[in-house]
Amino acid sequence: MAVKIRLSRRGRKKLAIYDIVVADARSPRDGRIIEKIGNYNPNTNPATIKIDNDKALDWVMKGAQPSETVRAILSYKGIMMKKHLQVGVLKGALKQEEADKKLEAWLKEKEGKITKKIDSLSEAKEQDQKKKLAEEKAFNKKREEEQKKKLEEAAKAEEAKEETPAAEEEAKEEAPAAEEAKEEAPAAEEAKEEAPAAEEAK
Repeated sequence: MAVKIRLSRRGRKKLAIYDIVVADARSPRDGRIIEKIGNYNPNTNPATIKIDNDKALDWVMKGAQPSETVRAILSYKGIMMKKHLQVGVLKGALKQEEADKKLEAWLKEKEGKITKKIDSLSEAKEQDQKKKLAEEKAFNKKREEEQKKKLEEAAKAEEAKEETPAAEEEAKEEAPAAEEAKEEAPAAEEAKEEAPAAEEAK
């Protein structure tokens, strides 16, 4: 019987999570499974993987064929590396102690890379938050300046309105004075006309 190690989908539509299962290669996607050996959540960064390493190694050693995604998961968790070393031990190319040391060194290196990635992601997230905060502060400052400018313009408009009635009142007060000046002007003209007439009489 051909056996595959593959993913079995479950969870919400856009936030699916997967079980890592061992199943007959001929069974349908949601058909019967032989054994569940872990789960995989790609929605987190980095992805969350929980797997029974011993069971996974046992099935791989028995000849179970992992799908592409599961192969990547097994490589990530060091199971494919462990299989490679175990095959070397069985063939007599390596001693078990040497294989264990090599695997331990590989796992430490991998763990260091994962920790580094998590730290870089945290730093990037922190930088992004700082950038957003700075942009928000700049936006708020700009909005405050615009509001202040509008208030100043409104105050100037009010002052202009108050000055306009005062100017109109002054103009009204000056208008009668101008009328009186106009009335006095013809009287002066008459006086000039009367003066030559008086001289002629002499």
